[in-house]
Amino acid sequence: MNLQHTPLHDLCRDAGGRMVPFAGWDMPVQFSGLLQEHQAVRQQVGMFDISHMGVLRLEGTNPKDTLQALVPTDLNRIGPGEACYTVLLNETGGILDDLVVYDLGTNKQDSQSLLIVINAACSETDTIWLKQHLQPAGIALSDAKNNGVLLALQGPQATKVLERLSGESLASLPRFGHRQVQFYGLGAEDPSSVFVARTGYTGEDGFELLLEAEAGRALWLQLLAEGVIPCGLGSRDTLRLEAAMHLYGQDMDINTTPFEAGLGWLVHLEMPAPFMGRTALEQQAEQGPIRRLVGLKLSGRAIARHGYPLLHNNNKVGEITSGTWSPSLGEAIALGYLPTALARIGNEVEVEIRGKHHPATVVKRPFYRRPSLS
Repeated sequence: MNLQHTPLHDLCRDAGGRMVPFAGWDMPVQFSGLLQEHQAVRQQVGMFDISHMGVLRLEGTNPKDTLQALVPTDLNRIGPGEACYTVLLNETGGILDDLVVYDLGTNKQDSQSLLIVINAACSETDTIWLKQHLQPAGIALSDAKNNGVLLALQGPQATKVLERLSGESLASLPRFGHRQVQFYGLGAEDPSSVFVARTGYTGEDGFELLLEAEAGRALWLQLLAEGVIPCGLGSRDTLRLEAAMHLYGQDMDINTTPFEAGLGWLVHLEMPAPFMGRTALEQQAEQGPIRRLVGLKLSGRAIARHGYPLLHNNNKVGEITSGTWSPSLGEAIALGYLPTALARIGNEVEVEIRGKHHPATVVKRPFYRRPSLS
């Protein structure tokens, strides 16, 4: 198997990264250990190489209006320097991918730009889908990553570390806000202009940075010198699951609608604009979904994994989509689909794990919320 390498691949290996195949890339699953990395992000700061993800630039006249036809979230709610989380839908309201849309505003040629970040596993199919629907309307698509680095700096100390390295205050940058920040000492171009967004996939405060390969490698080494802990896919998964953030391909897919996946807040049926899957979602909003994604806590130390059956009165009624042992809570947590009638908080079900039935309770999501958001 020919796996792709990010520009940070050798630096990840040098830092002790244990590499595994992931979505066609050779990526670090852990460095110092999952628990240490998890706790670093929850208590201090950690960094992730996420350069495997797709980053596209959409450019032209009113790209938001054109992209609006493919997503259920009102894109006019964001302006330049702002961003939103949303989903790409098909005609039946099924989720093709989840993504973040960043409004870059208008350039000197009066052309408007959006930046979108998409999942690595969906990057090729998303790009084809977007080109098919956007190019006829005059919207140009290009690879904004251009073999560069996408790096996530996450944790309560992330702001302090980034401010120290950039010399700029980031205190006023709101959640889902973004701007260009000048960094010195990152390469031939001095200063280097870095796209900095206050977004992430951990449930903590933090940033995601897009920069050229040389500058990204230099920044990785600077962050290591600052004592920032490198983190792998393992801790990224436990962190996002504690925050009940969805993983595409597990917690939702083309056969899942936003209402079923607990993402109904992304569907803005009050806006008049038509969008892909709108009719199907209007019907589901009126009738209600027949199943829902729920949070579950298990008693004991058994861990529910993707695909494990969910039982009620010894009958299979659903299945687990994601599960782990929560380092922050000290208990087993999971996401899974249940019939709507069984999806109420406090309801008791069972998970079948290696032939044994383990009690589980439907609980409120997220499982973990950082103290500043309590």
